[in-house]
Amino acid sequence: MNTSADAPAAIPPELQCYAALDKRLLAAVRGINILSTVSWPASLEDRMIEEYGRGQYALPEVSYKVPDFSDVRKELQAIEAEASDGDPLGEYLRRTAESWRIAAEMLEAVGTEGVTAPSIQLYGRPGDSIPGSDRSNLDAAKYFVELSDELGADLQDDDITANIPSDVLRADLSTALDSFFGAGVISVEVDNDLTAKAAAGATRIRLRGGMRFSQYDRYQLLNHEAYVHSLTALNGRAQPLLASLARTSPRVTATQEGLAVFAELMSGAIDIARLKRISLRILAIDMALNGADFVEVYRFFNRCGQSVGDSFHSAQRVFRGVPLTGGSAFAKDNVYLSGLLDVHTFFRWALKERRMDLLRYLFAGKLTLQDVMNLEPHFLSGALVAPRWLPPWMQHVHGLAGKLAFSLFINRIRMSKVEAETLSAGV
Repeated sequence: MNTSADAPAAIPPELQCYAALDKRLLAAVRGINILSTVSWPASLEDRMIEEYGRGQYALPEVSYKVPDFSDVRKELQAIEAEASDGDPLGEYLRRTAESWRIAAEMLEAVGTEGVTAPSIQLYGRPGDSIPGSDRSNLDAAKYFVELSDELGADLQDDDITANIPSDVLRADLSTALDSFFGAGVISVEVDNDLTAKAAAGATRIRLRGGMRFSQYDRYQLLNHEAYVHSLTALNGRAQPLLASLARTSPRVTATQEGLAVFAELMSGAIDIARLKRISLRILAIDMALNGADFVEVYRFFNRCGQSVGDSFHSAQRVFRGVPLTGGSAFAKDNVYLSGLLDVHTFFRWALKERRMDLLRYLFAGKLTLQDVMNLEPHFLSGALVAPRWLPPWMQHVHGLAGKLAFSLFINRIRMSKVEAETLSAGV
């Protein structure tokens, strides 16, 4: 289902300079593909998983093709300089170009410890503090892992089985997406070389071949990949002024992934095991930064209950593009939990301030939370257009407001002051 939106007006003459810079930006970064540059060959993973299953724990030998982005970095620096004029559009372009430049520097260091610092600059580190709290992302990760472990015995009776073949899920998702976006707008494909369970672009969602998925996986893929990643890309493509809003720049990764996990939360598509998986990756990044090598991180995941294959894939995510001997890490997986916490806080703030309009703008393209507020004048003027599509849970504003209003009030209750006796006391 889509929301109604007026046809976009022509770009005003005074904004043409930003549209021109945006075109230059997109042309410059066309060849920057972060995940494909740091990914491992599927054949290597398959062979190593088999060896690890037999207890043969040698460090994988991974080689990377090192790109040369020297000309790209010069162009991005020029865009940064030209965009620095104080207008919110210029600030958006400057920050976006800067993040792509940092990503280019990171990829030129692929295979070395030089990847670590720029990846932390882009995605944060586990010890970063949570806005509005004296706790860190690492504290939150430990909390969810401990809670999941404590509830483990009670959760074993849940009937969660991975029995849906990738081909069956592909057909099922295709039907659902044709109904929501229109026939053929988004295709669903099975990709035997995909490392992750799934990956989403504007018009294509890929599923890892040979996988079996659960109903939870189905709900997560719809709400995370389709109704956030693909949806914001499609809405971004409809922007006449900033075409770059259709592409996930490094600086928006935390908001995009946080919004996608928040969508799982609001739609009831997330479970405690999913929160544990996200949190374990943050603990693993912290381990790697503090000296743990690939085998040690693999064994950590395996001890925490993941299968041999899942443990290997989880460790691989931490060591993409960096040496496997410890002290280095690829920090992208830090954003899933930190982004979720930031997005959840933003939604609660917007409700408190009666600014539901800002929440809708968040789906108009690939934006950070700060972008949404900074660019509000250009949404109001029509230079940036409202989103055509909104996720199903965002279309029912009263239900969303009810959930957020409850969480706003309930957070005032201090659990440290709650005793079992007070809960069971009669009138």
